[in-house]
Amino acid sequence: MTAVLVLEDGRVFQGAPYGAEGETFGEMVFNTGMTGYQETLTDPSYHRQIVAMTAPHIGNTGVNDEDPESSRVWVAGYVVREPARVTSSWRARRSLDDYLREQGVVGIAISGTRALTRHLRERGAMRAGIFSGDALAPVEELVERVRRSPGMEGADLAEEVSTAEPYVVPAIGAKRFTVAAVDLGIKAMTPHRMAERGCEVHVLPASSTAEDILAVDPDGVFFSNGPGDPATADGAVEALRGVLAAGRPFFGICFGNQIFGRALGLGTYKLRYGHRGVNQPVQDRSTGKVEISAHNHGFAVRAPLDGPFDTPYGPAEVTHVNLNDDCVEGLRLVDRPAFSVQYHPEAAAGPHDSAGLFDRFCDLMEQARGRASGVGGDEGAGRAASEEPSATVNAEQASEKPSATVNAEQANATMNTKGGKDA
Repeated sequence: MTAVLVLEDGRVFQGAPYGAEGETFGEMVFNTGMTGYQETLTDPSYHRQIVAMTAPHIGNTGVNDEDPESSRVWVAGYVVREPARVTSSWRARRSLDDYLREQGVVGIAISGTRALTRHLRERGAMRAGIFSGDALAPVEELVERVRRSPGMEGADLAEEVSTAEPYVVPAIGAKRFTVAAVDLGIKAMTPHRMAERGCEVHVLPASSTAEDILAVDPDGVFFSNGPGDPATADGAVEALRGVLAAGRPFFGICFGNQIFGRALGLGTYKLRYGHRGVNQPVQDRSTGKVEISAHNHGFAVRAPLDGPFDTPYGPAEVTHVNLNDDCVEGLRLVDRPAFSVQYHPEAAAGPHDSAGLFDRFCDLMEQARGRASGVGGDEGAGRAASEEPSATVNAEQASEKPSATVNAEQANATMNTKGGKDA
Protein backbone atom coordinates (compact mmCIF):
# COMPACT_ATOMS: atom_id res chain seq x y z
CA MET A 1 0.00 0.00 0.00
CA THR A 2 1.10 3.56 -0.68
CA ALA A 3 1.06 6.82 1.23
CA VAL A 4 2.48 10.24 0.31
CA LEU A 5 3.71 13.20 2.29
CA VAL A 6 3.18 16.43 0.32
CA LEU A 7 4.76 19.77 1.27
CA GLU A 8 3.31 23.10 0.23
CA ASP A 9 6.35 23.89 -1.93
CA GLY A 10 5.62 20.79 -4.04
CA ARG A 11 8.16 18.38 -2.52
CA VAL A 12 6.70 14.87 -2.28
CA PHE A 13 7.86 11.85 -0.25
CA GLN A 14 6.56 8.37 -1.02
CA GLY A 15 6.11 5.84 1.76
CA ALA A 16 3.89 3.31 3.47
CA PRO A 17 0.85 4.05 5.67
CA TYR A 18 1.57 4.05 9.39
CA GLY A 19 -1.25 4.34 11.88
CA ALA A 20 -4.61 5.38 10.48
CA GLU A 21 -5.26 5.82 6.78
CA GLY A 22 -6.86 8.89 5.23
CA GLU A 23 -5.66 12.46 5.04
CA THR A 24 -4.39 15.05 7.49
CA PHE A 25 -2.98 18.57 7.31
CA GLY A 26 -0.69 20.58 9.55
CA GLU A 27 2.56 22.47 9.90
CA MET A 28 5.45 20.15 9.01
CA VAL A 29 8.08 20.11 11.79
CA PHE A 30 10.76 17.71 13.01
CA ASN A 31 11.73 16.46 16.46
CA THR A 32 15.32 15.35 17.16
CA GLY A 33 14.62 13.38 20.35
CA MET A 34 15.78 9.76 20.44
CA THR A 35 13.30 8.97 23.22
CA GLY A 36 9.99 10.25 24.52
CA TYR A 37 7.83 9.72 21.43
CA GLN A 38 4.78 8.97 23.59
CA GLU A 39 5.16 12.28 25.44
CA THR A 40 5.60 14.06 22.11
CA LEU A 41 2.43 12.58 20.64
CA THR A 42 0.31 13.58 23.64
CA ASP A 43 1.78 17.08 24.13
CA PRO A 44 -0.99 19.64 23.36
CA SER A 45 1.67 22.04 22.05
CA TYR A 46 1.85 19.87 18.90
CA HIS A 47 -1.79 20.56 18.05
CA ARG A 48 -2.17 21.04 14.28
CA GLN A 49 1.38 19.96 13.49
CA ILE A 50 2.71 16.98 11.55
CA VAL A 51 5.77 15.73 13.41
CA ALA A 52 8.67 13.92 11.76
CA MET A 53 10.97 11.99 14.10
CA THR A 54 14.64 12.17 13.08
CA ALA A 55 15.60 9.11 15.16
CA PRO A 56 15.52 6.15 12.74
CA HIS A 57 13.69 3.60 14.94
CA ILE A 58 10.39 4.64 16.50
CA GLY A 59 7.97 2.48 18.47
CA ASN A 60 10.51 0.12 20.05
CA THR A 61 8.97 0.34 23.52
CA GLY A 62 5.35 0.46 22.36
CA VAL A 63 2.77 2.52 24.25
CA ASN A 64 1.98 2.29 27.96
CA ASP A 65 -0.72 3.82 30.14
CA GLU A 66 1.61 5.80 32.42
CA ASP A 67 3.58 8.15 30.15
CA PRO A 68 0.95 10.20 28.23
CA GLU A 69 1.00 13.94 28.89
CA SER A 70 -2.74 14.17 28.21
CA SER A 71 -5.66 11.87 27.49
CA ARG A 72 -5.21 11.84 23.71
CA VAL A 73 -2.79 12.27 20.82
CA TRP A 74 -2.54 15.90 19.69
CA VAL A 75 -0.25 15.73 16.67
CA ALA A 76 -2.07 16.14 13.37
CA GLY A 77 0.11 13.54 11.66
CA TYR A 78 3.21 11.45 12.27
CA VAL A 79 6.25 10.69 10.10
CA VAL A 80 8.81 7.98 10.93
CA ARG A 81 11.63 6.27 9.10
CA GLU A 82 11.54 2.66 10.29
CA PRO A 83 8.67 1.59 12.55
CA ALA A 84 9.50 -1.03 15.15
CA ARG A 85 8.46 -4.51 14.04
CA VAL A 86 8.39 -5.81 17.61
CA THR A 87 7.34 -4.02 20.80
CA SER A 88 9.95 -4.63 23.52
CA SER A 89 8.94 -3.33 26.94
CA TRP A 90 7.28 -4.94 29.94
CA ARG A 91 5.31 -1.69 30.38
CA ALA A 92 3.82 -1.72 26.87
CA ARG A 93 0.07 -2.28 26.51
CA ARG A 94 -0.13 -1.89 22.73
CA SER A 95 2.05 -1.16 19.71
CA LEU A 96 2.56 2.39 18.51
CA ASP A 97 0.98 1.52 15.15
CA ASP A 98 -2.16 0.23 16.89
CA TYR A 99 -2.25 3.29 19.15
CA LEU A 100 -2.13 5.69 16.21
CA ARG A 101 -4.92 3.78 14.48
CA GLU A 102 -7.05 3.82 17.64
CA GLN A 103 -6.55 7.59 17.91
CA GLY A 104 -7.24 8.21 14.23
CA VAL A 105 -3.80 9.70 13.59
CA VAL A 106 -2.72 9.47 9.95
CA GLY A 107 0.97 8.64 9.60
CA ILE A 108 3.56 7.60 7.08
CA ALA A 109 6.83 5.66 7.11
CA ILE A 110 9.38 7.05 4.64
CA SER A 111 13.02 6.25 3.98
CA GLY A 112 13.88 9.94 3.56
CA THR A 113 13.42 11.49 7.01
CA ARG A 114 16.96 12.87 6.77
CA ALA A 115 16.19 14.50 3.41
CA LEU A 116 12.93 15.86 4.84
CA THR A 117 14.72 17.35 7.85
CA ARG A 118 17.39 19.00 5.68
CA HIS A 119 14.65 20.38 3.42
CA LEU A 120 12.84 21.95 6.40
CA ARG A 121 16.09 23.38 7.79
CA GLU A 122 16.82 25.03 4.45
CA ARG A 123 13.28 26.13 3.51
CA GLY A 124 11.67 26.47 6.96
CA ALA A 125 8.65 24.82 8.53
CA MET A 126 5.70 24.76 6.13
CA ARG A 127 2.24 23.37 5.58
CA ALA A 128 2.00 19.72 4.64
CA GLY A 129 -0.41 16.84 4.22
CA ILE A 130 -0.27 13.06 4.52
CA PHE A 131 -2.50 11.06 2.19
CA SER A 132 -3.23 7.34 2.01
CA GLY A 133 -6.03 4.97 1.06
CA ASP A 134 -9.05 6.64 -0.49
CA ALA A 135 -7.50 10.10 0.05
CA LEU A 136 -4.85 9.53 -2.63
CA ALA A 137 -5.18 11.71 -5.73
CA PRO A 138 -2.91 13.24 -8.40
CA VAL A 139 0.01 15.09 -6.80
CA GLU A 140 -1.00 18.45 -8.28
CA GLU A 141 -4.38 18.20 -6.60
CA LEU A 142 -2.84 17.21 -3.26
CA VAL A 143 -0.43 20.16 -3.37
CA GLU A 144 -3.35 22.54 -3.89
CA ARG A 145 -5.24 21.02 -0.98
CA VAL A 146 -2.18 21.51 1.25
CA ARG A 147 -1.86 25.13 0.17
CA ARG A 148 -5.50 25.75 1.11
CA SER A 149 -4.95 24.44 4.64
CA PRO A 150 -4.40 26.95 7.49
CA GLY A 151 -0.88 28.00 8.49
CA MET A 152 0.52 28.44 12.00
CA GLU A 153 1.14 32.19 11.88
CA GLY A 154 -1.95 33.92 13.21
CA ALA A 155 -3.34 30.67 14.66
CA ASP A 156 -5.10 31.11 18.01
CA LEU A 157 -5.08 27.58 19.41
CA ALA A 158 -4.68 27.70 23.19
CA GLU A 159 -8.39 27.58 23.97
CA GLU A 160 -8.78 24.58 21.62
CA VAL A 161 -6.53 22.45 23.84
CA SER A 162 -7.19 23.99 27.26
CA THR A 163 -9.31 22.44 29.98
CA ALA A 164 -12.95 23.51 29.84
CA GLU A 165 -13.33 23.58 33.62
CA PRO A 166 -10.94 24.23 36.51
CA TYR A 167 -9.52 21.27 38.39
CA VAL A 168 -7.13 20.78 41.29
CA VAL A 169 -3.96 18.67 41.53
CA PRO A 170 -3.32 18.22 45.27
CA ALA A 171 0.05 18.65 46.91
CA ILE A 172 2.06 15.50 47.48
CA GLY A 173 2.70 15.44 51.21
CA ALA A 174 2.26 18.60 53.27
CA LYS A 175 0.78 21.55 51.41
CA ARG A 176 3.14 24.54 51.25
CA PHE A 177 1.69 26.77 48.53
CA THR A 178 -1.37 27.39 46.38
CA VAL A 179 -0.58 27.86 42.69
CA ALA A 180 -2.97 29.08 39.99
CA ALA A 181 -1.85 27.46 36.72
CA VAL A 182 -3.35 28.79 33.50
CA ASP A 183 -3.72 25.91 31.05
CA LEU A 184 -2.64 27.10 27.61
CA GLY A 185 -1.87 23.48 26.66
CA ILE A 186 -0.45 22.16 29.94
CA LYS A 187 1.20 18.75 30.19
CA ALA A 188 0.35 16.39 33.07
CA MET A 189 3.94 16.38 34.31
CA THR A 190 3.94 20.13 34.99
CA PRO A 191 1.44 20.27 37.88
CA HIS A 192 3.01 17.04 39.14
CA ARG A 193 6.42 18.73 39.39
CA MET A 194 4.84 21.46 41.49
CA ALA A 195 2.81 19.00 43.57
CA GLU A 196 6.08 17.19 44.41
CA ARG A 197 7.19 20.42 46.05
CA GLY A 198 4.09 20.82 48.19
CA CYS A 199 2.05 22.96 45.79
CA GLU A 200 -1.72 22.58 45.49
CA VAL A 201 -2.22 23.42 41.82
CA HIS A 202 -5.48 24.94 40.62
CA VAL A 203 -5.48 24.44 36.83
CA LEU A 204 -7.59 27.11 35.10
CA PRO A 205 -8.89 27.47 31.52
CA ALA A 206 -6.93 29.51 28.99
CA SER A 207 -9.76 32.07 28.93
CA SER A 208 -9.25 32.95 32.61
CA THR A 209 -9.02 36.65 33.44
CA ALA A 210 -6.79 38.24 36.05
CA GLU A 211 -9.83 38.34 38.34
CA ASP A 212 -10.40 34.60 37.85
CA ILE A 213 -6.75 33.86 38.62
CA LEU A 214 -6.52 36.08 41.69
CA ALA A 215 -9.82 34.70 43.01
CA VAL A 216 -7.91 31.50 43.83
CA ASP A 217 -5.81 33.66 46.21
CA PRO A 218 -2.66 31.97 44.94
CA ASP A 219 0.81 32.22 46.44
CA GLY A 220 2.06 32.10 42.85
CA VAL A 221 0.78 32.06 39.27
CA PHE A 222 1.97 29.80 36.46
CA PHE A 223 1.36 30.09 32.68
CA SER A 224 1.93 26.86 30.75
CA ASN A 225 3.18 25.78 27.36
CA GLY A 226 0.74 25.64 24.47
CA PRO A 227 0.25 25.73 20.68
CA GLY A 228 -0.26 28.55 18.22
CA ASP A 229 0.97 32.05 17.56
CA PRO A 230 1.57 34.10 20.75
CA ALA A 231 0.69 37.25 18.81
CA THR A 232 -2.96 36.14 18.92
CA ALA A 233 -3.11 35.54 22.70
CA ASP A 234 -4.32 39.00 23.74
CA GLY A 235 -6.57 37.66 26.49
CA ALA A 236 -3.76 35.75 28.19
CA VAL A 237 -1.46 38.77 27.92
CA GLU A 238 -4.03 41.03 29.56
CA ALA A 239 -4.62 38.48 32.33
CA LEU A 240 -0.90 38.25 33.05
CA ARG A 241 -0.56 42.02 33.18
CA GLY A 242 -3.18 42.00 35.93
CA VAL A 243 -1.24 39.33 37.81
CA LEU A 244 2.01 41.29 37.52
CA ALA A 245 0.31 44.49 38.68
CA ALA A 246 -0.96 42.59 41.73
CA GLY A 247 2.61 41.61 42.58
CA ARG A 248 2.01 37.84 42.72
CA PRO A 249 5.05 35.63 41.99
CA PHE A 250 4.96 34.39 38.41
CA PHE A 251 6.58 31.53 36.50
CA GLY A 252 6.03 30.78 32.81
CA ILE A 253 7.15 27.97 30.52
CA CYS A 254 7.35 27.98 26.70
CA PHE A 255 4.14 29.68 25.48
CA GLY A 256 3.99 31.19 28.97
CA ASN A 257 7.41 32.74 28.33
CA GLN A 258 6.11 34.32 25.14
CA ILE A 259 3.03 35.64 26.95
CA PHE A 260 5.32 37.08 29.64
CA GLY A 261 7.41 38.78 26.96
CA ARG A 262 4.34 40.33 25.39
CA ALA A 263 3.07 41.46 28.81
CA LEU A 264 6.38 43.28 29.26
CA GLY A 265 5.89 45.05 25.93
CA LEU A 266 8.16 42.85 23.82
CA GLY A 267 7.37 41.35 20.44
CA THR A 268 7.44 37.77 19.22
CA TYR A 269 8.47 36.24 15.91
CA LYS A 270 8.34 32.88 14.11
CA LEU A 271 11.51 30.81 13.99
CA ARG A 272 12.57 29.37 10.65
CA TYR A 273 12.10 25.75 11.71
CA GLY A 274 11.82 25.94 15.49
CA HIS A 275 13.39 24.03 18.36
CA ARG A 276 11.95 20.57 18.97
CA GLY A 277 13.89 17.87 20.74
CA VAL A 278 15.68 17.00 23.97
CA ASN A 279 19.23 18.17 23.23
CA GLN A 280 19.18 21.97 23.11
CA PRO A 281 22.04 23.74 24.99
CA VAL A 282 20.82 26.71 27.04
CA GLN A 283 23.10 29.00 29.04
CA ASP A 284 22.15 30.75 32.28
CA ARG A 285 23.71 34.16 31.71
CA SER A 286 24.08 34.91 35.43
CA THR A 287 26.18 31.82 36.19
CA GLY A 288 27.51 30.71 32.81
CA LYS A 289 26.11 27.25 33.48
CA VAL A 290 24.94 25.33 30.41
CA GLU A 291 21.99 22.96 30.64
CA ILE A 292 20.83 20.45 28.05
CA SER A 293 17.12 21.01 27.75
CA ALA A 294 13.91 19.85 26.08
CA HIS A 295 12.23 22.20 23.60
CA ASN A 296 9.06 22.43 21.56
CA HIS A 297 8.48 25.89 20.12
CA GLY A 298 8.21 27.55 16.75
CA PHE A 299 7.98 31.13 18.04
CA ALA A 300 10.31 33.19 20.23
CA VAL A 301 10.51 36.49 22.12
CA ARG A 302 12.46 39.38 20.61
CA ALA A 303 14.36 41.07 23.45
CA PRO A 304 17.66 42.98 23.81
CA LEU A 305 20.53 40.76 24.93
CA ASP A 306 22.85 43.58 26.01
CA GLY A 307 21.55 44.29 29.51
CA PRO A 308 18.40 45.31 31.39
CA PHE A 309 15.59 47.03 29.51
CA ASP A 310 12.63 49.05 30.72
CA THR A 311 9.11 47.63 31.06
CA PRO A 312 5.88 48.90 32.68
CA TYR A 313 6.85 46.78 35.71
CA GLY A 314 10.41 48.00 36.11
CA PRO A 315 13.65 46.75 34.59
CA ALA A 316 13.79 43.28 33.04
CA GLU A 317 16.53 41.20 31.48
CA VAL A 318 17.20 38.14 29.38
CA THR A 319 18.37 35.37 31.73
CA HIS A 320 18.96 32.46 29.32
CA VAL A 321 20.00 32.10 25.68
CA ASN A 322 20.19 29.19 23.27
CA LEU A 323 23.82 28.53 22.37
CA ASN A 324 22.86 27.29 18.90
CA ASP A 325 21.25 30.51 17.67
CA ASP A 326 21.19 33.08 20.55
CA CYS A 327 17.41 32.72 20.79
CA VAL A 328 15.96 34.21 23.99
CA GLU A 329 15.33 31.30 26.37
CA GLY A 330 14.48 33.11 29.60
CA LEU A 331 13.28 36.43 31.03
CA ARG A 332 12.89 37.96 34.49
CA LEU A 333 11.85 41.18 36.15
CA VAL A 334 14.76 42.54 38.17
CA ASP A 335 12.73 44.00 41.04
CA ARG A 336 9.59 41.85 41.00
CA PRO A 337 9.08 38.11 41.57
CA ALA A 338 8.50 37.08 37.96
CA PHE A 339 10.48 34.91 35.55
CA SER A 340 10.00 32.52 32.64
CA VAL A 341 11.87 30.12 30.39
CA GLN A 342 11.25 29.08 26.80
CA TYR A 343 12.18 25.43 27.36
CA HIS A 344 10.72 22.57 29.44
CA PRO A 345 12.10 21.92 32.94
CA GLU A 346 9.28 19.43 33.53
CA ALA A 347 10.40 17.25 30.58
CA ALA A 348 9.04 13.81 31.43
CA ALA A 349 11.33 11.94 29.06
CA GLY A 350 14.28 14.09 30.13
CA PRO A 351 16.70 15.69 30.32
CA HIS A 352 16.24 16.88 33.90
CA ASP A 353 19.03 19.50 34.08
CA SER A 354 16.49 22.31 34.57
CA ALA A 355 14.09 20.67 37.05
CA GLY A 356 15.38 23.03 39.74
CA LEU A 357 13.48 25.93 38.16
CA PHE A 358 10.43 24.71 40.05
CA ASP A 359 12.44 25.16 43.25
CA ARG A 360 13.19 28.74 42.20
CA PHE A 361 9.46 29.33 41.82
CA CYS A 362 8.88 27.96 45.32
CA ASP A 363 11.68 30.19 46.63
CA LEU A 364 9.93 33.23 45.15
CA MET A 365 6.64 32.26 46.77
CA GLU A 366 8.39 31.69 50.12
CA GLN A 367 10.07 35.10 49.93
CA ALA A 368 6.80 36.82 48.98
CA ARG A 369 5.05 35.17 51.92
CA GLY A 370 7.85 36.31 54.23
CA ARG A 371 7.57 39.91 53.07
CA ALA A 372 3.80 39.84 53.48
CA SER A 373 4.16 38.65 57.07
CA GLY A 374 7.03 41.01 57.82
CA VAL A 375 9.55 38.16 57.98
CA GLY A 376 12.64 38.27 55.78
CA GLY A 377 14.59 41.11 54.27
CA ASP A 378 13.97 43.29 51.25
CA GLU A 379 16.62 41.63 49.13
CA GLY A 380 15.17 42.03 45.65
CA ALA A 381 12.35 39.66 44.80
CA GLY A 382 13.51 39.09 41.25
CA ARG A 383 16.93 37.81 42.26
CA ALA A 384 15.74 34.29 43.05
CA ALA A 385 14.91 33.82 39.40
CA SER A 386 18.61 33.84 38.52
CA GLU A 387 20.11 32.13 41.55
CA GLU A 388 20.79 28.44 42.08
CA PRO A 389 17.65 26.74 43.44
CA SER A 390 17.34 25.05 46.78
CA ALA A 391 17.63 21.28 46.48
CA THR A 392 14.16 20.39 47.71
CA VAL A 393 13.65 17.55 45.23
CA ASN A 394 16.39 15.03 44.57
CA ALA A 395 17.36 13.61 41.20
CA GLU A 396 15.47 10.36 41.75
CA GLN A 397 12.24 12.22 42.46
CA ALA A 398 12.79 14.52 39.49
CA SER A 399 12.86 11.57 37.10
CA GLU A 400 9.72 9.86 38.41
CA LYS A 401 6.49 9.86 36.42
CA PRO A 402 3.28 11.33 37.87
CA SER A 403 1.13 9.03 39.91
CA ALA A 404 -1.91 7.52 38.23
CA THR A 405 -4.04 9.75 40.48
CA VAL A 406 -2.68 12.92 38.91
CA ASN A 407 -2.48 11.56 35.35
CA ALA A 408 -5.68 9.64 34.98
CA GLU A 409 -8.18 10.76 37.55
CA GLN A 410 -7.44 14.49 37.57
CA ALA A 411 -5.55 15.80 34.56
CA ASN A 412 -6.83 13.32 31.98
CA ALA A 413 -10.44 13.40 33.16
CA THR A 414 -10.49 17.14 32.56
CA MET A 415 -8.47 16.97 29.34
CA ASN A 416 -11.17 14.71 27.87
CA THR A 417 -13.18 17.91 27.45
CA LYS A 418 -10.58 19.43 25.14
CA GLY A 419 -11.24 19.93 21.44
CA GLY A 420 -11.48 17.19 18.85
CA LYS A 421 -8.69 16.19 16.50
CA ASP A 422 -7.98 18.20 13.36
CA ALA A 423 -8.24 16.01 10.29
